[in-house]
Amino acid sequence: MADVVAFGEMLIDFEAAGGAPANVAAGLARLGVSSAFMGMVGDDPFGAFLADALVGVGVDVSTVRFSSEARTALAFVSLREDGEREFLFYRSPSADMLMRPEDVDSGAIRAARVFHFGSISLIADPSRASTLHAVRGAREAGLLVTYDPNLRLALWPDAEAARQGMRLGLAEADVVKIGDEELAFLTGCNDPVAAARSIWTTRTRLIAITRGKAGCLWLTASAQGAVPGFAVVTVDATGAGDAFTAGLISGLVRTQGIPQNPSEIDQICRFANAVGALTTTGRGAIPSLPARAAVNAFLSEQAQ
Repeated sequence: MADVVAFGEMLIDFEAAGGAPANVAAGLARLGVSSAFMGMVGDDPFGAFLADALVGVGVDVSTVRFSSEARTALAFVSLREDGEREFLFYRSPSADMLMRPEDVDSGAIRAARVFHFGSISLIADPSRASTLHAVRGAREAGLLVTYDPNLRLALWPDAEAARQGMRLGLAEADVVKIGDEELAFLTGCNDPVAAARSIWTTRTRLIAITRGKAGCLWLTASAQGAVPGFAVVTVDATGAGDAFTAGLISGLVRTQGIPQNPSEIDQICRFANAVGALTTTGRGAIPSLPARAAVNAFLSEQAQ
């Protein structure tokens, strides 16, 4: 069974496979970490394409469900000149929004070591109920629970609903990866460290704050650090945050949890920064996710 289960939406980033949890699962597989994707797509050609794309990079898709009630979600992603993205979603509703608690493979979750999810699957029932059922099953089984809000404001009824959904996820997570702009949106505070401390819950053990080309910050209950990013020629930033998340989780899998030594967290975040940076040098998220050997070679070059 897989070490990591990534739960949530999978969609067509027209015309490529995408969806944040699916990207994370693919990124982990490319880094040599066994991963599975758990979610629902339409029983249509797009759904089949998405499953095949994950299989192609080594992701276990035995926990993917195919719905005849709705189609696979579509997202049109346009790139600005700086490589950043703008999204237009087609979900009315899409299949991933219809996943129910009984569709969750609890056995696959119990067999894993890490459970990863995002806030988009918390938008409305029945997908919200299935997400909470899955994450609470992961907690009961003793898994490390990781969470990325991955804010897509257009999918929420309004900004306040988005904040409530993000906070619902925060209450369930041991490890949180969040972008600095998402953190400012959530808290209204532009000081990322103060903002991160303000969202700390009784379950939180690590928060990693991505800052684009500037790298990332990290915080535990008793320590914090800043890890610089890498200068690369950005072609397409799609999936860079998901790639960072995959790099972060892969480090936590290797260390069998959250290290106590700050220098070890620095090294995990440096690796995650490299995974994210390399992903931006090609087009499309999943096609650009680097293999571990490529990341290690890149880091060796940077050290020279």
